[in-house]
Amino acid sequence: IIWPEGVTPFHCGIVNLKQGDAEADAACDGLYKALVAKGLEPLYDDRSERAGAKFATMDLIGLPWRITVGPRGLAKGVVELTSRRSGESEELSFEAAVDRIAQIYATV
Repeated sequence: IIWPEGVTPFHCGIVNLKQGDAEADAACDGLYKALVAKGLEPLYDDRSERAGAKFATMDLIGLPWRITVGPRGLAKGVVELTSRRSGESEELSFEAAVDRIAQIYATV
């Protein structure tokens, strides 16, 4: 299942690939707060599970968008935004990812 944007229980999921890493934790917390400040409801998976388990959970919930935050992306100053419907992913800056999600839901 993939929820349509107009009825999804959460607008996007945030997956922290390196839970417990200060930089990754801070980035995810900031991302969460920035999305909430835009009036969005993100689901933040901050469990200490493997990436595959976190992705599977997001897939089972059916969220249409996923933002993945990991050490490699943070080193480049980007997060990965993935559309579950199309399967396409793109690397965006933190701010661009927040703006993109806000833009998607502004038209719903």
